[in-house]
Amino acid sequence: MQGILYETPSALPFLFVTVILGGAAAWATGKSCAGTWRSQSILFFYLLLLGVAIRFIHFSVLGDTLFSLHYYVVDTIVLMLIGFFAYRYTRVSQMVTQYYWLHERAGPLSWRPVTTPATGGEPIAKSG
Repeated sequence: MQGILYETPSALPFLFVTVILGGAAAWATGKSCAGTWRSQSILFFYLLLLGVAIRFIHFSVLGDTLFSLHYYVVDTIVLMLIGFFAYRYTRVSQMVTQYYWLHERAGPLSWRPVTTPATGGEPIAKSG
């Protein structure tokens, strides 16, 4: 995987800087964007900037190449996966907590309309 995901001889710097440190920052960014009801396009822009910051950490601490489009894209894709997962996970929690009479959790990343046995399993609120 060296040369594809990371440029150092070992995967440990990539895992520590990109996945752990960058992933924690991406999780916090996704959670805060969802918590303040911002759109996913804003999150996308923030994660692009976070990718630049992570690339700079690779350059300044580990001596990797700063202006490498390939490794910037790899780092940013990892951050995007974590950030958008956190965004969706937080948004589902918001919807089922704040609108509990309309929505119930249908999994970690989705919700569905609340159904009651009295209505024959049909949703309470019809979307139109």
